[in-house]
Amino acid sequence: MKIRNKALAGIALAATAALGLAACGSGTSTSPGSSAAADEKDSGGIIVYNAQHESLTKEWVDAFTAETGVKVTLRQGSDTEMSNQIVQEGQASPADVFLTENSPAMAQVENAGLFSDVDKATVDQVPAEFRPSTNKWTGIAARSTVLMYDKAKLSEGQLPKSMLDLAKPEWKGKWAASPSGADFQAIVSALLELKGEAAAEDWLKGMKENSKAYKGNSTAMKAVNAGEVDAALIYHYYYYGDQAKTGENSKNVAPYYFKNQDPGAFVSISGGGVLKSAKNAAAAQAFLKYITGKKGQEVLQKGTSFEYPVASGVPANDKLVPVKELQAPTVDPAKLNSAKVTELMTKAGLL
Repeated sequence: MKIRNKALAGIALAATAALGLAACGSGTSTSPGSSAAADEKDSGGIIVYNAQHESLTKEWVDAFTAETGVKVTLRQGSDTEMSNQIVQEGQASPADVFLTENSPAMAQVENAGLFSDVDKATVDQVPAEFRPSTNKWTGIAARSTVLMYDKAKLSEGQLPKSMLDLAKPEWKGKWAASPSGADFQAIVSALLELKGEAAAEDWLKGMKENSKAYKGNSTAMKAVNAGEVDAALIYHYYYYGDQAKTGENSKNVAPYYFKNQDPGAFVSISGGGVLKSAKNAAAAQAFLKYITGKKGQEVLQKGTSFEYPVASGVPANDKLVPVKELQAPTVDPAKLNSAKVTELMTKAGLL
């Protein structure tokens, strides 16, 4: 037993020591079964299964590596792809950290019992409204639901008071969404949690009758901008990101915020968690602490992602509506049910 304890202590010491090394390079992308992935396990580096935007995560990775010397290897995929992969791999997963765009994929991995507890120092950096009640993972960024509308076709007074109104007959053929995407399914997950299964099912039936489906939020916004449809239910940052570039895909549209704790005011939390299978748990926890720390959150505030910071008291980009003014409904992200949403959306003919 003493020998085993000494060995475990040595492993922990080696992982901790890795955090103090001089910078040794930035993140790379690889598959978990590759020799490069195996090398990370031997060198004290970490492997991140990343479903967040790759450019944003790379900013975090480069800054973290420069400060700690810990090399980070990224494996990129979608929320659902990555969460399903982790659940399939189980305790044999080579991943140390999982990052997502939306909460339901995090809840799926949590429900499979595959996350370690987040270190208290990291939890303390993130306000309760931006993390699950279980603290099995944490929020790392956020995005607000908005209705992008054609300013030439609709005045703000003509817009629906609630997201639920989009299921009414008067909105038939007038709005769009990207139902196959994890972003939209997170919005439906919030509706399910807030209003219950019967209300969610009714709304999805109305959506099937009224909405036009596009592949991707950007495509849906472009359709509104081109006059193909009057409005689209998406996340806010697609508009602000386009405006910061040429504005050619958003010059004719404006974002409408439902507010008033409406399901359409849902703020989706991007998540980060450390896997129980992590071979370099100390470095993995340090990475999560870094991206929720002041420097990590300032990447959101000052960068081009236009997502909301959620931790360490860092305010949002000046161009965004302040978080407090969004008047978002209270949703425990640990309770978002992606499996039930898929079932309901399939039943409604949306998937």
